[in-house]
Amino acid sequence: MSEPRRELNIRKPYFDLMASGVKTVEVRVGYPSMRKIQNGQHLDFVSGAHRLRTRVVRVSEYVSFEELLKHEDPVAIGGELGEDTAELLAVIRGIYPPEKERLGVLAIEVDVIS
Repeated sequence: MSEPRRELNIRKPYFDLMASGVKTVEVRVGYPSMRKIQNGQHLDFVSGAHRLRTRVVRVSEYVSFEELLKHEDPVAIGGELGEDTAELLAVIRGIYPPEKERLGVLAIEVDVIS
């Protein structure tokens, strides 16, 4: 049986990309709570009053954001921002400082549930 549904806060521009189907991969660092996310689990992404229900397709772990971007589709992570991998990397590192990146990096692929 999968883990219970949980909520993840997400910045509005990325919420909108996910809702439109462009963003299918959410990037998080390896906090213990994030490591509990499993395939098939339902995640609700929340931005202010907006909520998006999703189901986890896959969780992949990488040692760094650079390694993640070598194996994941950058457009599926950041939409148009992903067309410039160096810029996307800078944005991600602006969200997560080096001490957080050292926890490990998770790529969480999701499908939106209508």
